[in-house]
Amino acid sequence: MSSRLRAAMMRRILLCLPLFHAAFALYLPGLAPYEYKSEEEVELKVNKLTSAKTQLPYSYYTLAFCTPTDGVKATTENLGEQMMGDVVETSAYKIKFMEEKTCEKLCAKTLTKQEKDKFRNMIADEYLVNWMVDNLPAATKYSQTGSDYSYMNGFLLGIAQKGKYYLHNHVSLDLEYHSNPEKYEGFRIVGFQVEPRSSTPRGGEPDCSTSAVAFDLDSSDDVVFSYSVHWTESQVRWASRWDAYLKVQGQGQIHWFAILNSLMILLFLSGMVAMILLRTLHRDIATYNQVPTEEEAKEETGWKLVHGDVFRKPQYSTLLCVVTGSGMQLLGMSVVTIVFALLGFLSPAHRGSLLQSMMLLFTLMGVLGGYTSARLCKVFDGDEGRWKMTTFMQAFLFPGLFFGIFFVLNLCIWGEKSSGAVAFTTLFAILVLWFGVSVPLVFFGAYTGFKRDRVELPVRTNQIPRAIPDQPWYMQPLATSLVGGILPFGAVFTELFFIMSSIWLHEFYYLFGFLALVLLIVMVTCAEISIALTYFQLTSEDYRWWWTAFAASGSSGLYVFLYSIMYFNSRLQIRHWVSILMYFGYMFIMSSIFALVSGAVGFLSTFQFVKGIYGSIKID
Repeated sequence: MSSRLRAAMMRRILLCLPLFHAAFALYLPGLAPYEYKSEEEVELKVNKLTSAKTQLPYSYYTLAFCTPTDGVKATTENLGEQMMGDVVETSAYKIKFMEEKTCEKLCAKTLTKQEKDKFRNMIADEYLVNWMVDNLPAATKYSQTGSDYSYMNGFLLGIAQKGKYYLHNHVSLDLEYHSNPEKYEGFRIVGFQVEPRSSTPRGGEPDCSTSAVAFDLDSSDDVVFSYSVHWTESQVRWASRWDAYLKVQGQGQIHWFAILNSLMILLFLSGMVAMILLRTLHRDIATYNQVPTEEEAKEETGWKLVHGDVFRKPQYSTLLCVVTGSGMQLLGMSVVTIVFALLGFLSPAHRGSLLQSMMLLFTLMGVLGGYTSARLCKVFDGDEGRWKMTTFMQAFLFPGLFFGIFFVLNLCIWGEKSSGAVAFTTLFAILVLWFGVSVPLVFFGAYTGFKRDRVELPVRTNQIPRAIPDQPWYMQPLATSLVGGILPFGAVFTELFFIMSSIWLHEFYYLFGFLALVLLIVMVTCAEISIALTYFQLTSEDYRWWWTAFAASGSSGLYVFLYSIMYFNSRLQIRHWVSILMYFGYMFIMSSIFALVSGAVGFLSTFQFVKGIYGSIKID
């Protein structure tokens, strides 16, 4: 790479630094508590309409709701919110701090046939209305057995019963506040619950009595929207106000016990595999380093016999470099993201921050991906043409595949007129990050990797390949790979359930400490299972271990995708073809990411293991 090209690349990176500064400034800590004064205006903002049945969000004003007198105004969104289809807009509700309201009329609307059909369709699809007050989402409170209760994020648009559709046109807003005159002046909002109701108006005025008849969309074209506001003092501090909302899942104890159970089993299995492997290797190395008799030399078998072929370049070595580099790029993104989450940067209060940080960190980790693929390519004696091809594929293969799937799905969502469709300006911004930042960083990392000395291998490769004995069916690469992927999948199985529930059932996910622990367990498991299966393969005198080391742990991505099919059939009620396509498209991306990360960890660990065992024996 010429000095002029390096200088141009560095200029492009420096020009993009302000973009990263602005992007990170949107979600790094800075949300301070706000103290309200009595009768101060409290702004209620509306968010998207969501449904677990369709997975297609829509803007709140897609339906014929009451609009503000000064017009609807949208608030500034970050990149993550735009990708998730979050549309935060102003509302017509007038709320003042500590001011109680009972059955306040918001507006009256005369619905057209098309507007009523939209209401019916969305009520049938169980759409939820999402609001926010002081950055707290609206939640519906449900009583459970005893004195316990749970929350549902948002509230139902209406209820469908026996062919009739009842619209929730009245809401009771229960706002909770906390005060501490010794530390600050004013009041802080610490809770926001909504109780929706359906009521038929009387004489054009809302009826909020307990005997009110539910409003049937088929009974009248005229609908009156109304609301009540109640203020309640709470002992919950501002720092703990999200705790109640994180009870949405309602399965905290199950989660804790399942994680602990998986941890104990997997630690036991991993320790057992490591102990057997170390004891067996110790005996093998001691035997191989002894001076053999003539009879023992003739009968010698095992992994020492393939020392002249163990580092022979595999088929599709360029692709192996690319998948390993991509896996390390994704692993670096995952580790740093979890660290940010553990530090509190990615709390639910920062909407869209998780997705935005993942995208930006993936872009920055292009350096690590390019460096890894380049170092591995140099092990395979890659010439100038090969390392250029490796770097080019590293920069474009998997990012291009994922972006292509995302673009096709986005076109389908856009065809449904959903707010979940990403605007073309946002797509252009993603392309700028990809081509303007990620690609130069990949080439910079690859250049740094190729400038370093080649990794020293402990043994030389023979010119003529050794014949490989016939292998039983259970030692074939496909069979060993399928078996190897079970253990990493078992390590992440429980956490995967909660992650998928947060994505597809619109629940909060907040146990990043458990996620970090699971990630560590998965990485150790991937390394051990790949090393174990590679050792058994070399013992049977099959030196084609490169791809087996990657696939032994990487096949866990296949189990993740198979589990997504089971989850789709057992937990979801999606029937629309666009929603089905979107679900399996995104789950394919998620499964591929898991396969790349686990495969890269298993392969690099095995590479160090093979180097270590062949460097510890005497080769004649």
